[in-house]
Amino acid sequence: MPLGAALACFDNIRTDWLEQEFRHSVMAFGGGALLSAVALVLVPEGITNLTPLSASIYFIAGGFAFMLLDIYLNKINTPASQLAAMLSDFIPESIALGAAFATDSKIAFLLAAMIGLQNLPEGFNAYRELNKSSSYSRKKIITVFTLMALLGPVAGISGFLWLLDYPHFIGAIMLFASGAILYSIFQDIAPQVKLEKHYAPPMGAISGFVLGLIGYMAMS
Repeated sequence: MPLGAALACFDNIRTDWLEQEFRHSVMAFGGGALLSAVALVLVPEGITNLTPLSASIYFIAGGFAFMLLDIYLNKINTPASQLAAMLSDFIPESIALGAAFATDSKIAFLLAAMIGLQNLPEGFNAYRELNKSSSYSRKKIITVFTLMALLGPVAGISGFLWLLDYPHFIGAIMLFASGAILYSIFQDIAPQVKLEKHYAPPMGAISGFVLGLIGYMAMS
């Protein structure tokens, strides 16, 4: 997250390519990485100890929870909607990551990479949103992002220490996070990727997913 914010600070290079195609490609890459995390890691691992009914309920619950969050943020017209969305899926993913390290370190390293790839473009976009809509300085925004990033290890350690003996709960968290991520992809990321008469951004999504695929196959 702070790395994505730091990259967004380079706004003094005012070229159409950097402002348009590159920014949209970064967003698409994050979306592709997110989709690979859902398809290759979170869902396959999450459904292992769940019934089809319970898996479906947890998955839908994650998407529904993010829909309610989206409606609330829209009503209060906050300038930090990207920030709230980034943080609200970062925590359950980190808990799932800690639980994954307790059960399968290979999958855990892949999931960690996917979370990192996801949060870099989210940090990029959240910084730009805050920087344009508030009086916060660059230093203050990056400091806040750095402090928020520390919540990840705290959540991960919690998952590692306390959830090992609760495989059903681990699966529920993974499916809940998957539903939330899928909602975010189609509500926030994918609609912002398209550019008229520019064709590179969708290839960013392909690249992000392929990177996750390579990692998955290497760990398998």
